[in-house]
Amino acid sequence: MKVRSAIARTVGVALGASALAWAAIAGGATEVSAPEDTAAMKAIADEGPGYAVEDFGYPNADKILAEQGITLKRGDGHILLADCASGTDLLQVMTREQSSLICFRVTGSSGYLALEIPAVHAVKGNNYATKVEMTAGADSSTFDITKNTWTGVGESADPEGRDFMLMEIRATAG
Repeated sequence: MKVRSAIARTVGVALGASALAWAAIAGGATEVSAPEDTAAMKAIADEGPGYAVEDFGYPNADKILAEQGITLKRGDGHILLADCASGTDLLQVMTREQSSLICFRVTGSSGYLALEIPAVHAVKGNNYATKVEMTAGADSSTFDITKNTWTGVGESADPEGRDFMLMEIRATAG
């Protein structure tokens, strides 16, 4: 009998504490009323939350285009435009239309960047195995970039000397 009364007291205390906690949370309200327009609430609840869709667009691409004339389209976030004076192990791009080099930092085990830089004729590799995709009119060419040295690409490597646009950079560690 002592066990039953101890259990009953414990349950009673727990229920009393729960009721007090509920009253405190509810602000002492003793009556809960149903919303007047349950159909509207149900319709909103049925819609569910919206979806966030990553388009992999390059952040501040419009500003970079306006300030530097470089069209950065999209990527995986592992090839980033960098200040050429910011360090070593950068990919460097040389173009006839820019007076200075254009540099990119590669992070992680691999990277991808879609972009448009016209009149590219040389790329200096870094410690990554890098390929660049370029176009001249309707023709497309892929160039393997030699690690840590300059590689002639585009018009430098084209027998016809055509003007090439850099379209993609792909890099992998190793």
